[in-house]
Amino acid sequence: MEETISLRELFAVLRKRLWLIVLITIIAATVSAVISFFVLTPVYESKTQILVNQAKNDQQLYSNQTVQTNVQLINTYNDIITSPAILDKVVKELKLDKSAASLSGQIQVTSAQDSQVAQIVVQDTSAKRAADIANTTASVFQKQVPKLMNVDNVKVLSKAALGENPSPVKPQPLMNVAIAIVVGLMVGVGLSFLLEYLDNTLKTEQDIENILELPVMGVITTIKDVPKATNVQRPDLTARVPQRGETFGS
Repeated sequence: MEETISLRELFAVLRKRLWLIVLITIIAATVSAVISFFVLTPVYESKTQILVNQAKNDQQLYSNQTVQTNVQLINTYNDIITSPAILDKVVKELKLDKSAASLSGQIQVTSAQDSQVAQIVVQDTSAKRAADIANTTASVFQKQVPKLMNVDNVKVLSKAALGENPSPVKPQPLMNVAIAIVVGLMVGVGLSFLLEYLDNTLKTEQDIENILELPVMGVITTIKDVPKATNVQRPDLTARVPQRGETFGS
């Protein structure tokens, strides 16, 4: 026997277990909000941009080949920025209580396609420390890169600035709550259909027709117990036998 499920039956299942779906969604959103606002530590982000060119003479003009060479070297410069040769000096200068390898995990160096501009992005639990790390990294790289490569034309295009009211980049409570609501709805709907699938009890005559493929001839309604009467005075049916010398009515 092939079983087909209509759209009406699907909505019936959802309506039947709507309380479960709503409960799971509320729990997921509440847990996400509590974790986002009270458990996770805010992380701030600061950025600085640097421009790196090859060394040039007064008589040397920029050509297309020179620009392409600089673009190809950007990846090398990015690796140098996050190397211990640079970050060890950053840690020492800022007196950070961490190693260069740990600091490297907080720094990301990116560059747009076909661009000679590298962007240093730093994330830290302190907005001020993130800006200091970004600016110091760019400054140390500007001083050290001529010793490492034939580059003496490094310019800092923009320094990391600390705003009056810096906002963290993560966590994002509203985004986390929204994701939790969607996940809660998915889990609730899935659990509702799973419980409906595992429920093999017969509740209506329609269930019997679907299983036996026979029409229902009649239905026996539930008969409730008739309550017993209380506080009913019964007549005294017992007869009193008169004693000797006693007449009725005396």
